Amino acid sequence: MAGLGVIIIIGAIIVSMGLTMFMYTQYTTNFIESVVGEKVTIGPVEYVITFEGTHEGNKEVKPENTFVMIGITAKNTSDEKTIISGGQFYIVDEKDQKHEAVYGEFSSKDLFLETLEPNKPTERTTQFDIPFDEENQYKIIIRPQKDQSTVDTAVVCITNC
Repeated sequence: MAGLGVIIIIGAIIVSMGLTMFMYTQYTTNFIESVVGEKVTIGPVEYVITFEGTHEGNKEVKPENTFVMIGITAKNTSDEKTIISGGQFYIVDEKDQKHEAVYGEFSSKDLFLETLEPNKPTERTTQFDIPFDEENQYKIIIRPQKDQSTVDTAVVCITNC
């Protein structure tokens, strides 16, 4: 009888470990590495990121350091509308510090919040206020919107890859 109890306990431990591994793989971030100009898919959205250069803002909004601008081409590959926003994008500097996008209406393409229709690509820009050094490597992180139900996150190298 004691042997059956041990077998049941060992079986419960194995099942518990299996369930834990399954849950871990379902909720662990999957980083997809890419470089500027390549397509990268996060959930239902296919992105192409380009480095558009630096600028010093406009009359209303000046950077503390330098604005680094990226181009974003986004295409919804699903059959339902989805949303992208500037808050999904971060720049990572040479010290692995993340910086959020800055919305400033610098052009008619500046990304704030955009509804993507199925299979209709859109082109937007956003920028980051960072101490920019053209010799350093910078990467863009793209996180999915919550409603996009994916654990994928893109890391796109934009300079000195």
